[in-house]
Amino acid sequence: MFMIGTVERQPSLFYAAFGHQASLIKDDLLEPLDTLLEDPSLVALVTKALAGRHRRSSSRGRKSIAPDRLLRCCVLKHLKGWSFRELQRELRASLVYRRFTRFDEDGIPDFSTFSRTFSALGPDITHQIHARVVERARRERIAPGRRLRTDTTVVESNVHYPTDSTLLGDGIRVLTRSLERIAQECQVGAVHIVDHARSTKHRILEIHRAAKSFTEASRDKMKDSYHKLVSIAGGVVRTAERAAQDLTSGALSITGEGMRVMEAQMQLDHFVPLVKRVLAQTKARVFGGDTHVADKVVSLFEEHTQVICKGKAHKPTEFGRLVRIDEVEHGIVSNYEVQDGNPSDEQAWMPALSQHKERFGKAPRLATADRGYSSRRNEQEAAALGVKQVALPARGKLSMARRTLQKQRWFKRALRWRSGIESRIATLKHRLGMARAQYKGDRGFKRYVGWCVIAQNLISISRVHRQRKKETDNGTQIPQAA
Repeated sequence: MFMIGTVERQPSLFYAAFGHQASLIKDDLLEPLDTLLEDPSLVALVTKALAGRHRRSSSRGRKSIAPDRLLRCCVLKHLKGWSFRELQRELRASLVYRRFTRFDEDGIPDFSTFSRTFSALGPDITHQIHARVVERARRERIAPGRRLRTDTTVVESNVHYPTDSTLLGDGIRVLTRSLERIAQECQVGAVHIVDHARSTKHRILEIHRAAKSFTEASRDKMKDSYHKLVSIAGGVVRTAERAAQDLTSGALSITGEGMRVMEAQMQLDHFVPLVKRVLAQTKARVFGGDTHVADKVVSLFEEHTQVICKGKAHKPTEFGRLVRIDEVEHGIVSNYEVQDGNPSDEQAWMPALSQHKERFGKAPRLATADRGYSSRRNEQEAAALGVKQVALPARGKLSMARRTLQKQRWFKRALRWRSGIESRIATLKHRLGMARAQYKGDRGFKRYVGWCVIAQNLISISRVHRQRKKETDNGTQIPQAA
């Protein structure tokens, strides 16, 4: 059990003079964010998340990372696009990063500690932190919410390209590993395990070689190799089911550590059904010719991953989740949503408007999106919600009235403004690392997307603050969001 840490401590006498010199080192990006992250409500949300790990986490246990330090480390990690190991290394080496995260002369936690503590900030807390950042932007009139542009993009999961052969290979490897851990804690010979690693590798290589040719002999060779691979996987699954049943009934006596056996058994219970689904879809696709298997398993380790087809020429099929991004003035992402399946953009229009109205208290004056959102029903419902200007370019051949509408000046200006969300998505993906989510599981995926959006909003707010300060120093009028 871990208790909430604190930074209230006696400062070191030997660090005082050095700390004064270190405080003179400035960072153009982190210095404005330092003030934004001093918000007590943000720290309170992180404290609430850490207190929810255990009913006594507020008062007992080993001290973990302090809430304000954790908040700053999360922001810094996603600003730089680092891994947990890189975060640990950079914090140890840089005085600027130590000062920003409030570690100063204190020791830096291990990367595994960062990983475990970050996971306490679940998707709900991440949404609340994002909402608090957007609320601050709204209160400071950086994002009054009078204009809205929305779009969807695919965020990939951290998986290899899924093929039936590699999925079967993953299943054989993970089940064999769990069985070996159980065998180590039981009597010698109680669990009979055969290591199929070499045979599995050879079968996968044979399948990949045969798939490069389209001759009848190559197809027969590939099916023969698949028969052997399916046979190996089926045997490992039966061994895993038998071992799990023996553990449950008590027929398998444990001589070592029971906790390790329980952990391995939980892994068997989790992975065996997934591997059986992979076996079923492999038989249906390879031997039955059914290339459209429903509810296909794309990854054994990131089972929430879905097959997304957005019609891109360079990447027709992507493996991850569809994410909706809503943006208002000054590059503030007001809402984001990780969607299930591959729904059309047309279905995402009204949820975006409804959530905008809920967050800002009113519908936007102008709402725009690309032609994938276009439909007469969407335009009518947006007008009924209170949107005065709806700029959705129609699909297909345009009527005279529609052509006249889309040639109006306000419509053209709205579409030019809409194109800016493409660069915002590119910034999220390529600068802040949202192209590929690195956290594990469905909860981790949503946390990763949320923190990328939070980092982007903090950068946008600090940019407006710098611009306003510069214009104030020059004696010019401070612009407000249009």
